[in-house]
Amino acid sequence: MVDRLSPTEYPFSTFKHQINSYRLNYLDEGTGFPTLMLHGNPTWSYYFRSLVRELSGSFRCVVPDHIGFGLSDKPQNYPYLLSNHIDNCESLLNSMNIDKFDLIVHDWGGAIGMGVAVRNPDRVRKMVIMNSASFRSRRMPWQIAICRFPLLGTFAVRKLNLFLRAARYMGTAKHTGLPAGVWNGYLFPYGNYASRVGIDSFVKDIPMNKSHPSYNTILGIEGKLSSLASKPVLLLWGMRDFCFTPKFLSRWLDFFPDALTIKMENAGHFVLEDEPLKSALAIKNFLTERESDGF
Repeated sequence: MVDRLSPTEYPFSTFKHQINSYRLNYLDEGTGFPTLMLHGNPTWSYYFRSLVRELSGSFRCVVPDHIGFGLSDKPQNYPYLLSNHIDNCESLLNSMNIDKFDLIVHDWGGAIGMGVAVRNPDRVRKMVIMNSASFRSRRMPWQIAICRFPLLGTFAVRKLNLFLRAARYMGTAKHTGLPAGVWNGYLFPYGNYASRVGIDSFVKDIPMNKSHPSYNTILGIEGKLSSLASKPVLLLWGMRDFCFTPKFLSRWLDFFPDALTIKMENAGHFVLEDEPLKSALAIKNFLTERESDGF
């Protein structure tokens, strides 16, 4: 268990948004046009720390921890479904009176973010999509599939913390894995069985067939992606991702053929860890271009 979060690595003030009886933690850094950043699994707002540092001088960076993750509440009997995470993000935006925003997504944050976007296309200005999906796919690495096994998967993910531990090496293209200090940052909110409920639930909420409770949600999002086709899109992709391989990048281009595509050849799934400076500068340049300032 990691008892302390380094203020050097995560030097941000945090805020709480009440959703029913649960508290959703979020960052609200900088001033300017709002930029919503949504993490995936098994990360939290910590994943965006270098990007927040780079953008907060020009943008208002809003970075929530989904319920069950990071510094948010981790209820044990919560309905951890895609639709609920989308609802929570909308609730946060509305509580902050954010009418228009840029969207940056990674991993399962892609499905959540696109869920927010297709519900509110007029509120979205630009989108940055990194190693994620918000459409149906039959592709699932065996390393993730085994974590979905009844009982055994939950034991591995929650008791042994294997999903997060594996991410230290499999999520990056660096053969040495994530550095110890960075790794401690990811570990910090996930120190025991109860705190890993969101990680386990996210794995199980991947809809692979029609009987899954989130299947119709992802199907609905996929069917409405065309409503976002006129938005400026940056596809920033770690090309050495074992999970969201370049085939997923190609699929995004089916929906957004005019997207600016930047391939990070030496980055894995955690593209912001493998190429923090290049990624942050590319995103900042994209968001500050004037082509859609009339939005």
